[in-house]
Amino acid sequence: MQQFLYFCKQNIELFICMNKTVLITGATSGIGLGCARKFAANGDRLILTGRNEQRLEEIRKELEAKGTKVLTLAFDVRDRAKATECIENLPKEWKDIDVLVNNAGLALGLEPEYQGDFEDWETMIDTNIKGLLTMTRLIVPGMMERNRGHIINVGSVAGDAAYANGNVYCATKSAVKTLSDGLRLDVADSNIRVTNLKPGLVETNFSNVRFHGDTERAAKVYKGIDPLTGDDIADVAVYAANAPEHVQIAEVLILATYQGSGSVIVRK
Repeated sequence: MQQFLYFCKQNIELFICMNKTVLITGATSGIGLGCARKFAANGDRLILTGRNEQRLEEIRKELEAKGTKVLTLAFDVRDRAKATECIENLPKEWKDIDVLVNNAGLALGLEPEYQGDFEDWETMIDTNIKGLLTMTRLIVPGMMERNRGHIINVGSVAGDAAYANGNVYCATKSAVKTLSDGLRLDVADSNIRVTNLKPGLVETNFSNVRFHGDTERAAKVYKGIDPLTGDDIADVAVYAANAPEHVQIAEVLILATYQGSGSVIVRK
C-alpha cells in the first residue's frame, strides 16, 4: 500500500509539473482569447491581462467553470507603472511563469505615412513595441533564475515587408521580429525558448479597431477569402509551448489559403 501511495504521489507531482503557468496579454478578444481557451484546454493555468476588467471577469468565469485556474490582471501594457505593480505583487503561487504570450497589440489607421495620425502612431508604438518590452523585462528575469521558460511574441506577416499605407504598424511588427531574434540570442545559454508567431489575415476585431469602429469598412478586409481565426494562431502557440525541450520553434508564418503575403490576397 505504501508503495502504491508513493507511486501515486510521484505521478501527481509529475502531472502538476507538466501543467504550465501561462501569462497572456491582451486576452479579452481575438488571438489572446483564443490562446486563453486553447491553453486552458491543454490543462494549463492562466494569468490573463487586458484593459477591460469586466470582460476579463467574464472569461475567468467561463474558463473556471471548465476547471481551469485563472488569475486576472486589469492593466494596459502601455502603463509601465501599473504593469510593474501587478507583476511584482503576484501571489507567491503565481510568480513562476512558464510561458509569456506577448499578444497585446493593434493597428490604427491605414493612411499614407505623410498623412498619418500622430496619436495613432504613438498608441501603436507604445503598445506593440514598448508594451512588449515592458512585459519581457518584468517576466524574463524570473525565467532566467529558474532556467526555464518560453516567450511567445505575436508578430505579423507585416513585419516581413511593408504594405501600402501600413507604414508604422508594419514597422512595429518588424520590431517584434527583431526583438524576438535579439532575445533568442540573449538567452541562448539557457533553457529558455523564444517564438515569434507571424499571422497573416486573421478575422478578429483587429480591422474594426484599425478603422476606429467603422464596421462596414472592416468587413471588406475579409470579403472573398476564408481568413484565419484567433484559434488557428492559438493552436500554433500551444504546439510551440509543448514541443520537446530540445526543440525551439523560433518563427512561424501563418497565412490563410489564397494569401501569398501581407499584400497579396486572392479573393474569390
